[in-house]
Order: sequence, then structure tokens, then C-alpha cells
Amino acid sequence: MTAIDTVAAPVGGPTLPQERRLVTEIPGPRSQELLARKAAAVAAGVGHTAPIEAVAAGGGVVVDADGNSLIDLGSGIAVTTVGNAHPRVVEAVTAQVAQFTHTCFMVSPYESYVAVAEALNRVTPGDHEKKSALFNSGAEAVENAIKIARKFTKKQAVVAFDHGYHGRTNLTMALTAKSMPYKSGFGPFASEVYRAPMSYPFRDGGLSGADAARKAISVIEKQVGAENLAAVIIEPIQGEGGFIVPADGFLEHLLRWCRSNDVVFIADEIQTGFGRTGAMFASELFGIVPDLITTAKGIAAGLPLAAVTGRADIMDAAHAGGLGGTYGGNPIACAAALAAIEVFESEDLPSRAREIETLLTGRLRDLQASDPRIGDIRGRGAMIAVEFVVPSTGDPDGTLTSAIAKACIAQGVIVLTCGTYGNVIRFLPPLSISDDLLHEGLDVIAAALAAH
Repeated sequence: MTAIDTVAAPVGGPTLPQERRLVTEIPGPRSQELLARKAAAVAAGVGHTAPIEAVAAGGGVVVDADGNSLIDLGSGIAVTTVGNAHPRVVEAVTAQVAQFTHTCFMVSPYESYVAVAEALNRVTPGDHEKKSALFNSGAEAVENAIKIARKFTKKQAVVAFDHGYHGRTNLTMALTAKSMPYKSGFGPFASEVYRAPMSYPFRDGGLSGADAARKAISVIEKQVGAENLAAVIIEPIQGEGGFIVPADGFLEHLLRWCRSNDVVFIADEIQTGFGRTGAMFASELFGIVPDLITTAKGIAAGLPLAAVTGRADIMDAAHAGGLGGTYGGNPIACAAALAAIEVFESEDLPSRAREIETLLTGRLRDLQASDPRIGDIRGRGAMIAVEFVVPSTGDPDGTLTSAIAKACIAQGVIVLTCGTYGNVIRFLPPLSISDDLLHEGLDVIAAALAAH
């Protein structure tokens, strides 16, 4: 039996051997066959990062159809945070599929939707009365949070921030800052969306959080006006923008201004939520309690589910029938979410994220000490980034970043790039990954840096 034959019917989850294994070059022949079919059948606008045919995943690895086992430092973009095919999630989903797959909660309600809402109301920041509504994707959650804020305040304008990412639908493209590949050629976009400057400590001259907030508030007051502003939406730690951690005080000052001016403060925790940053939600790291919080990605361990959770009086502003969707809060996704939340709490996964932060930042700072191309290392928990620069100028070096990422994937380590300038590699490993795999992945990254 060949190595390829051994993965004809692989078993997922943590039963997979936790190892980096290269049987063929990447992509191997079976993966190449799938990529050729993809090119013929799938719209060209749907890209991919790793040129493989994934057939199994679990723990800290993804296995392809050729028998290669790749170290997973991306978690499907922060989705499989509890680990792919976690046994509790598999058990819960299997039981739900056997019971029923869909009734539409707006037609025939079921208990698991209500239970997910109750869990979100409990685990999100703040001890005030909360309510939740469930949707399918992060972009849907953001759109509905904006709808709710507009209905509650009876105002229309919305402010988002430089480097922010909020989705690919029409309204969320307007909120998103980066043109390529998310917005270019897809306009016109939704109206009454404005942008304010973000606190970016590595690139804003050491501006304090308070001063950066004052700068942003000045722009908002001059260009929008509090009397017109329904909501401010911000990622507590920006994701696609480059894992930008705002200076201390920035979010707190913004929140106080919003509260003083009847503006709804929306925290987009779609990437930062559910243990990713070493707290259940990144807002907790900054001591803020948002009015509304949007969640998705890690909420249901790989099944499509998203939510808006927030102050009950705000959430209740929408009229009956004003919120919903055919698939929102699908029972299978709800079963997965309830199992995942149980895992986050029973296994104390935020603590594991903090351990991963210590390991990643320690190794990366060792690399930075001898390589001036590493301009900045930042992030929290298992959400860490490296920003690459041209040492002589400090300018972003997107070319080097792309080369490093491609070299790592070729050597069996999945890494993702991000950043407004395309010069950031982000680390989003599943919290089920072992220290040994993390160290090996970083060894590959170090070798790629040395070779470039």
C-alpha cells in the first residue's frame, strides 16, 4: 500500500497523526487534479491560499489527498478554534442531523436556537440584560447590527475605521477599508458610511490611545456629526487590516464619547471572539462593554452561524419580522455552537490561547533580534502577527511577505497573510495544536526567512 492509498479514507479530528509530513511536492497530483476542476467549474473570483485538496483535519494538522500533512496555522481563518472535528461537536451535530435538519426558526421554533441565544447573553461582556439574534455569516451579523442601531437611534450614519474589515456584501464592503481584493469594481456602495482614523501604534508615530481617539472623534464630529450618527463599528483588534492592536485608552475614549452622544457602539468580534485572544472576547482585554457585539467564525466550530448580541432595549428596537432569514440559527449549526461553547469553558481554551501567545511571541522576537525586516510583532492570545518592512525605510514589504507565505506552504505549513499593505503574516492556530507543532511551524518560517 502506498502512502497515497493510506489516506483514501482518512479519519478526521484529533485521531490524525499530529505531524508535518511531505509525501509529494505541494501540490501533489491529486490536489492538482482538483485544482484543475476548480479552475473549470468555480468562478475565478473564488481564490485559495494553499494549493491542496483537503481530505481530513484535526488537532493542528490538515491532510491532503496526496497524503501530505500540513501544520495548520490558520484555522480556516479563525473558525476551527476548538480544533477541527472536535469529538463533542461531531457528536452533537450527528445527533441533530438524525433528529431534523431544518424547520426555519421563524416558522417552527426549536430549543437549540434559544439555548444559543441564552449562552451568548451569558458569555458576552457585561452583566446587563441582553438579547441575541442568529444569522449565517459575519457579514450578515454586521448588516443586522447596523439595521438594529439605525432603528433604535432613528439616525442613519455609520462610522467605521481605517484598516477595518467587516465583510463582502454591499453594506459591509462600504464599511471595509481595503479596496483590493474586497471592493475594487464592485460599487457603488451603501450610503451614509464614513471612515475615521484608527490607532495603529506601529505606524502613527507613537500617538497615545487618548490622542488617537481625540483625532478620530474630531473627524467624526466635523464630517458626520453626532446628531446624525447611529453607530460606530470597530474590531477591538483588527483582523484583515493586520491584527492592529489599538493603543491603551483608544477604545475606552471612543466608547465614552458614544455613550455621551447616543451613538451605538458595535464591537465586531467575528475574528477576535471565542477565546481567540486569550479572553472569551477581546473587548474584555480593554475593559469595555459594547452596546452590540457581532460574532461568527469560532462560534460553531466550522458550521455557518453568526449572531448579534447586545443591550435588550436596543435589540428589541426592530419590529416583529424585521430580523431573521431562512437559514439563520440552523439547528445543526446551533448544536455545534452549544458543543463548542461547552468546550471553550470546560477546557479553559482562553488559557491555552495565552500559552500559545507566549510561545509564538517568544520565538518571533528571537527572529526579530537578528532580522530587521521584522518591523513589528503584535496581537493577543492565538491571534499574533508579524509585519514585514524594508529596513532602510520602514515601508511595508508585501513582496517578501508573499514569498515567505508561499515558501512555508510549499514546506507543509499553512500561514495566512493580511494587512492593508499586504505585508503581514498572521498566526491563527487552532487551540488544539501542540507546542511541538507550533515550534516546528516556526522552524519552517525561520528557514524561509533565511532563504529570502
